[in-house]
Amino acid sequence: MNRILIFLVLIATSFVSGCSGSDEPARLRQNGKVILVTGATGTQGGAVARELLKRGYTVRGLTRNPHSERAKTMTGMGVPMVQGNFDDDKSLASAMNGAYGVFAVTDFWEHGYETEVTHGKNLIDAAKAAAVEHFVFTSVSGADSYTGIPHFDSKGEIEEYLRESGIHYSIVRPVEFMDNISFARKQLMSGTYYDPRDPGKSHQWIAASDIGFFVGLAFDNPDEWIGKELDIAGDELTIAEYVDILSVTMGLDIHHQQISWAAYERNVGEEITTMLRWFDQQGYNTDVDALRRQYPNLQSYEQFLRNRE
Repeated sequence: MNRILIFLVLIATSFVSGCSGSDEPARLRQNGKVILVTGATGTQGGAVARELLKRGYTVRGLTRNPHSERAKTMTGMGVPMVQGNFDDDKSLASAMNGAYGVFAVTDFWEHGYETEVTHGKNLIDAAKAAAVEHFVFTSVSGADSYTGIPHFDSKGEIEEYLRESGIHYSIVRPVEFMDNISFARKQLMSGTYYDPRDPGKSHQWIAASDIGFFVGLAFDNPDEWIGKELDIAGDELTIAEYVDILSVTMGLDIHHQQISWAAYERNVGEEITTMLRWFDQQGYNTDVDALRRQYPNLQSYEQFLRNRE
């Protein structure tokens, strides 16, 4: 999902969504099933690993550097970290050995379009070779719509390869991460939220811990989820409403300054600007109300911010 704005960054979260609890029978039922979580030291992977631990799975994390501080933190939480590289088939085979399921997240921002697609295909091929029973891929809302946004379309290409692979899969497509606000905190403390979008148009967000909830739900309910592709969001707000919530929860007088698109692109580059223009002109269309009726404990942005305090 999800370095979506220049002042947004994907970071690991340490809180758990109220909708992601699991009962004792579920924990007993899943005991012994091994899930390999890629990106376990990042935002989505970390949230997924924590959720799966709560649900009673044996979680194994994949990382290029098992000696990093983040990897050590995950190990301390009960997630053994194994060294693996998406370009190294042998390391992927070893990491998936004996795994019931795989949670897969790929990274456009570090590697670019072609390499991200290659990494996704390598993960899928390795899972098929290892006879993994359930492969859950986190994509991005809009990836199946040929938006022309490179880091959306790369995930769309991975999705298509996954559908054709013949393995049992599920796809979750999150919208913009609520968690990304962390990178904007210093700027917000100055009292200004710089953004070129129309303040009256609605946009959608989701908490990373709620992504973990949906992934846990998928692994818990394979009969319902295998072959399922679901766009997920927890809240929908206009930019004006979003800034008002930031002001109230942070206790600051924050104002939205609608800068020009040209100025924005000079600061962030073409890729991010292309995406934000799409947000402003078309944007995500997840049925948030329907999701919240079915899963009433999905976090609103205000709940997310208050939970972080």
